[in-house]
Amino acid sequence: MWSILQPVIREGETFTWDRDTTEQAARTKWMKEAPGQTFVAVRQDTGEILGTGEFHANQAGGGSHVANAGYMVGANNSGQGIARALCAYSLSEAKAAGFRSMQYNAVVESNVRAVWLWQSMGFKILATVPEAFNHPEIGYVGLHVMYRKL
Repeated sequence: MWSILQPVIREGETFTWDRDTTEQAARTKWMKEAPGQTFVAVRQDTGEILGTGEFHANQAGGGSHVANAGYMVGANNSGQGIARALCAYSLSEAKAAGFRSMQYNAVVESNVRAVWLWQSMGFKILATVPEAFNHPEIGYVGLHVMYRKL
């Protein structure tokens, strides 16, 4: 999975991770325990990993019924429906695991393809925190908080 995670992390345009995150730190952060899970999209004929996703409880205790998720797709696989498939899988599996809704805490507003995709899958923008993300190319942009029931 590092071949998918590393370029996305180093690019620094869509995740709030430190751009110098190590492979071990990324693995620790990305791998989730039940009721959450980490999963991959694989090309059937070659076994190539096309993308990866994860979901987990957004908060502990009284907030543990709300899931949070993240997805990363290989640059060569963009525009092929991989992110949509990862999201659809996480929505179904999170519901099966007992979560009642899913919330994205930090969708970078300049990531318009992702914002559009999540909206097309039923997510609503609840709020935008202005200038909460320092994009390496365009500077400070907002972070959307997005939500949908499962």
